[in-house]
Amino acid sequence: MALVEDIRVEAARGQTLSRRVWLEARRSPWFIIGAVLTVLLISAATLWPELSDINPTKINVRARYLPPVFLSGGSWDHLLGTDQLGRDIFMRCLVGLRVSLLVAISSVVLMFVVGCAVGLWSGFKSGWTDVVLMRLTDVQLSIPAIILAIAILGVSRPSVPTIILVLALAGWPIYARVMRAIALNERNREFVRAARVVGAGDLRIVLLLIAANVLPSVLFVAILDVARMMIFEAMLGFIGLGIQPPTPSFGSMIADGRKYMINAWWIASMPGAFLFLVLLGLNFIGTAFERARERVYGGMV
Repeated sequence: MALVEDIRVEAARGQTLSRRVWLEARRSPWFIIGAVLTVLLISAATLWPELSDINPTKINVRARYLPPVFLSGGSWDHLLGTDQLGRDIFMRCLVGLRVSLLVAISSVVLMFVVGCAVGLWSGFKSGWTDVVLMRLTDVQLSIPAIILAIAILGVSRPSVPTIILVLALAGWPIYARVMRAIALNERNREFVRAARVVGAGDLRIVLLLIAANVLPSVLFVAILDVARMMIFEAMLGFIGLGIQPPTPSFGSMIADGRKYMINAWWIASMPGAFLFLVLLGLNFIGTAFERARERVYGGMV
């Protein structure tokens, strides 16, 4: 009975620490600023295109090169102006934000699940399982992400599922390596040995004990990775391997607008500013969680 109680205490400890990290991060001004900024932008991207009658892909040559509303000649009908084809930049930025978040969040979830599963199982089982899985991880790490993207997207029409897959393939080995190191340390702890004594299987130990204790400590990395994947997706769009027209994306909008920087600088600058604000909000949230984790876990030493 004492062994079972020790296992329950250790599992509860992991949940308690996770809750403390969350509460600590919530009190940070960086978290508040980042959350407000991110929620406002996501809410606008979710609701505004549905409520507005402006079509982000509609071409109107009579309305080309209209400046933003805060410049002379600007109109409230086009808050951030129009591009070289007369399309509303504000609406295109909102739709581009939708696409970018869909790709980034989906790819991070996929790489997080795959990478953590491979790393935890590899570190826990050790032996030949660890050797095989880590060699596969090393092979993946040896391929630069941009080369992988060009190789896959260059021979097929880029689509949302394909881009998500490419980003996930580029990122999962990092999580695998981190989680393997943690699992190697956790597998010899007292509560794991106690679980073995009472008859718990390997999968049950990995999921309910080790994963429950260590996953919260790397969640802030996943938040920061959402921002990193948004940058990667924009980069692919900039070189023509991202979301294809007529669907707007930050990378393609910036690439199209660079030709008009002298006379219509807002065509490229406004999508760039939109992307910057989203990344700023996500990084503030990730920073708040990282500092909260350092305070909570550092206070235990």
